[in-house]
Amino acid sequence: MSELSGPPGREAEEPERAFFGRRKGKRLRGLQERRRAELLPALRIDLPPDDRPLDPRTLFPSLEVPEAVWMEIGFGGGEHLAAQAEAHPGIGFIGAEPFVNGVVKLLAAVEERSLRNIRIRDEDVTALLSRLPDACLDRVYLLYPDPWPKRRQRKRRFVSDASLAEIGRVLKDGGLFRFASDIDDYAGWTLVRAARCPVLTWTAAAARDWTQPFADWPGTRYEAKALAAGRRPTYLEFARLPR
Repeated sequence: MSELSGPPGREAEEPERAFFGRRKGKRLRGLQERRRAELLPALRIDLPPDDRPLDPRTLFPSLEVPEAVWMEIGFGGGEHLAAQAEAHPGIGFIGAEPFVNGVVKLLAAVEERSLRNIRIRDEDVTALLSRLPDACLDRVYLLYPDPWPKRRQRKRRFVSDASLAEIGRVLKDGGLFRFASDIDDYAGWTLVRAARCPVLTWTAAAARDWTQPFADWPGTRYEAKALAAGRRPTYLEFARLPR
């Protein structure tokens, strides 16, 4: 991880047990390095040095007051996040992704499409979630997260009783948590834990509600690979119950 060391002091935000694997893949090329050096600092979400809550509405100066704020946890290459941001220019989007190569792909989309409603958290998202106030997000996505398939690895899965409780806390009443995976075991794992979460309710009324993509779904590269390999994704949506 030393090759990814950031500004002094940011290492302390790393959790004891990371929910992600490697932080960097292929060597970045010149344009990618430029975007990381010049564009990322303007979009990066750094936490205040004290314990004050961070109001996400203040992260988007170009929007003045965003219509809503959506978060995507682990945005991968950023294709879903960029498509949603382009389709909803009045909504503020928070993308969390520690994988450097994924971040620079999103930066390319931000620059090429002139997206002004995206902010990026390129560290583990749990520290950010803990600093957000109650009922501040309208939607949270977790799409094709690392399944950590081996039994001894499953404690590293992002979905847990604690993480779902935290997502439920930051969602507004009626806000949505959307999860997609091509790993049946992880979909079942998520359903079990969501059923134990007293503030979330599964919105499905029929089988098509979890076998068909969400209505405004632009797709992802990972989903395309899964379908090409014959794996059928599951799409789960949960709503935050009224307080």
